[in-house]
Amino acid sequence: MPEDVVVGNWGRWGASDEAGSLNFIDPSVVVAASTLVRDGRVVSLSQDLGPQTPTAPHRSSPSRFMDRDAGDYALGARSPGGFRFAEDSVLFPSHSGTHIDALAHAWSGDSLYNGHDAGFTRSTRGAQRCGAEKLKPIVTRGVFLDLASICGGEPKIGRAFSADDLAKACDAVNVVIGAGDAVCIRTGWWPHAGRDPELFFSGEPGIDSSAAQWLADREVAVVGADNYAVECLPAPSGDTFPVHLILLWKYGVPLIEGLDLEELATAGRSEFLFVAAPLRLVGSTGSPLHPIAVL
Repeated sequence: MPEDVVVGNWGRWGASDEAGSLNFIDPSVVVAASTLVRDGRVVSLSQDLGPQTPTAPHRSSPSRFMDRDAGDYALGARSPGGFRFAEDSVLFPSHSGTHIDALAHAWSGDSLYNGHDAGFTRSTRGAQRCGAEKLKPIVTRGVFLDLASICGGEPKIGRAFSADDLAKACDAVNVVIGAGDAVCIRTGWWPHAGRDPELFFSGEPGIDSSAAQWLADREVAVVGADNYAVECLPAPSGDTFPVHLILLWKYGVPLIEGLDLEELATAGRSEFLFVAAPLRLVGSTGSPLHPIAVL
């Protein structure tokens, strides 16, 4: 893409930037977020990660292999001084369960976010630009928008939540989205993962392009949802993953997919301290994540 074409946040933090909107989280944002802690309750927003984790059909399920276990001792393995231990190895796609998309995950044309050459994303060496190791730890204000409850109706495949829906949800809880926020969106779709995984991965309710632009305009740091792709599928516009292209590619906003927001939905809190640390997986296009809300 020509250097004089301005795309979203490209160039905002310099030509070499690979962290995108996470740059909005400066020390003042962290300090302000810490003041939201009232009773010290910690709520997990993550799925369990293991062989039973619901997995999209095009991905392999997580696997675990025991390297050392009780069976070894039962068969005569030495146990000096009575000390015994177990170890295992795990194998999973970087986009398993609750995870965060790195900025190398999606693009259009020949350039990743910020104009980085997509040709540096190769099967032999991984993503040499905008990989998961470039994602910064996230400590910021979390904002919970329960679209499933506020906008009403049973969540259905293809239900698109618009910018107007987001504005309505913010007004309902008297919250103003600001720079550096982590916005957690409940569509109500997550419970289907346990009841009917085939249905869960066949499509979903989610935000549309207008909502994505609305969030980008408010300079959010990260957007997450309780579905498997954040956005409405199939897209009402007929485009392919338009929300990914707006947020990840144009504005450098990482997406957190597969949140479990059911406990948070019962807490009665729309603002909280949000904490999550992506694994520094060099060259990966995403990272498993365990986000938490501190209330």
